Amino acid sequence: MLGFGVSLLLWLCQTVSAQYTSDDLMSFVTLPNIRAAKFDVQYHNRERVSPGYWFVSPYLHIGPDKPSSLYEPYQIGPHIYDGEGRLIWTGSQLFDNRNVFDFKAVDSLGPEPRLSMVLQYSWDSKEDTGYGVVLTNDYKVERKLPLRRDLGLFDIHEFKIREDGKTALVTIYLSHEITLAEFGRPEETTWLETGGFAEIDINTAEVIQWWDSYNHITLSEGVHYHPNTPPEGHPGWDYVHVNSVDKNDAGDYLLSARFTNTIYLISGINGDIMWRLGGKYTDFEQDFMFSKQHDAKFIESNGTHHIISFLNNASDEEFNEENISASLFVELDTSVTPKTARVLHRYNRPDQQLSRLRGNTQLLPNGNVFTCWSKEGYISEHAADGEILYTANFTSPRYSSYRGYKFEFTGRPSAPPDLVASVLGTDETNMVTTFWVSWNGATDVAWWHFYAQASEFTTPVLIGKTARDDFETTYTGHGYLDWVSAEAVDANGTVLGRSEVYRSNHPDWAAVGYKGKSNPPAPIDPSIVYGVGDHKVDDAGHTSSDAIDTQTQKTIQILGHAYDAIHNISGFFSFLLLLGFFAAVVAGYLVLRGWRLRVYQRLPREDAFLSERARLASPHQD
Repeated sequence: MLGFGVSLLLWLCQTVSAQYTSDDLMSFVTLPNIRAAKFDVQYHNRERVSPGYWFVSPYLHIGPDKPSSLYEPYQIGPHIYDGEGRLIWTGSQLFDNRNVFDFKAVDSLGPEPRLSMVLQYSWDSKEDTGYGVVLTNDYKVERKLPLRRDLGLFDIHEFKIREDGKTALVTIYLSHEITLAEFGRPEETTWLETGGFAEIDINTAEVIQWWDSYNHITLSEGVHYHPNTPPEGHPGWDYVHVNSVDKNDAGDYLLSARFTNTIYLISGINGDIMWRLGGKYTDFEQDFMFSKQHDAKFIESNGTHHIISFLNNASDEEFNEENISASLFVELDTSVTPKTARVLHRYNRPDQQLSRLRGNTQLLPNGNVFTCWSKEGYISEHAADGEILYTANFTSPRYSSYRGYKFEFTGRPSAPPDLVASVLGTDETNMVTTFWVSWNGATDVAWWHFYAQASEFTTPVLIGKTARDDFETTYTGHGYLDWVSAEAVDANGTVLGRSEVYRSNHPDWAAVGYKGKSNPPAPIDPSIVYGVGDHKVDDAGHTSSDAIDTQTQKTIQILGHAYDAIHNISGFFSFLLLLGFFAAVVAGYLVLRGWRLRVYQRLPREDAFLSERARLASPHQD
């Protein structure tokens, strides 16, 4: 009967799960409003993989969507995954299912790590122009920085907090109405969308410095607009399309302009262009080509020698100059004439395809290279020598991630773990209680301990444990357990946090065919079933008395059936035999138990956890 009950429970779970999941999205009992994108991961060499989590921000549409009256589960926004593609944290609900870009971990804002991201402007950009957002590692918003209104909307391409933790770099887009004199059409005008950057104070959002391509980069440098291109209204020709900015210790800025196929070094003193790499007017003698690039960043820079990295998309939506995209690491020497640029390392896209839009390249601390190829969240990690270590992508083609990063990170959520429990069975002998537990954003949970108590105010009793094996972990305990909770424990045995105490859900007993003697069934007292005797929890989460308790239940059931039979015969002699048999069973049971009654592991009452909850809920100090 117990096997039948478990089978029925599994069937019901599968039926419920099928209603709310699809092949390419995760769903969770503990977070029913969340649908997280699944990853398909292909490993080639695990031994050389760097430690860390994947930081991605799936989106469905690159522009902000209007609010809808239709229910749609949270799917997009900032997400953290581990190297197996298992979800660690979803921030979708925190930002109301809005697009987030450039999501990463930051270590320059104090002893505890932070998270930074761009919260895209809303569909009604007049009211909400977007923000640079900083979260603490308990996933609370610490700073929400707007961009000065005259510099336009907060652009989605870049929000880079500098190593000193004092300022951040952002890209900007502005519009100007110009004449077409440069194209020999002085009587005509068009709107021109220019690109640039701003450096802002990380505490006040005050603009420290800003730069605009207007009057610095000519129309002729662009690849999409020509002397015969018809004029456009506001916002105008997107002739440079700036998509990244970085700054070196000398105070100069590295700017990537996708539609000029050029990377610029811009003076932090006067805003002049110091040199151009690539494009129609390159200042370098190069042993390579690149085009439509993204994410140009300094690796080293000492004045006359620079090493930079960037993603060579080699294509856009209209053209491709090469047949494969690649991450490039390039050494620049500006002390010689002509200046020289040579490729130090090239890491081709593993599937030999093109990333026509978006993406980024990241040098990891151990020398490995992590690349987000953007479409469908395609990511890869290469060893320094070029070996492909793994690739991964969203199983759904609907989602992409503009950029993706890999960082080591410790998440300490202030909210308690989420727990759902449900009981099922057809009679007293096969009742089971199933637990689902998760803790959104907790990185160090190794084990889950599960507890039950007879009432809201009695002491919790440990009923079992199991290793954390995914974002949401499941455990099944014997019996009808009514008041339940779960505890998160790290690999060293340290308690990290505990859920609230919940009451278990139960079905309509008549509808599921419950045949027990008491209808509806009564919950068990876990201090009696689990809390007495030689209970020890093994690594599989089973107690040493499970087999004895199961056998005892079966014996009681047999005795019940025997009593019914004897009662029909109404024989006094038979009753004496039954009494003797029962005495023998009790004696055997007591011998087996060793005449010992030892209270099993208990926890302090609920108020004993208040100090732990207060500690977990308190904000971390810088």
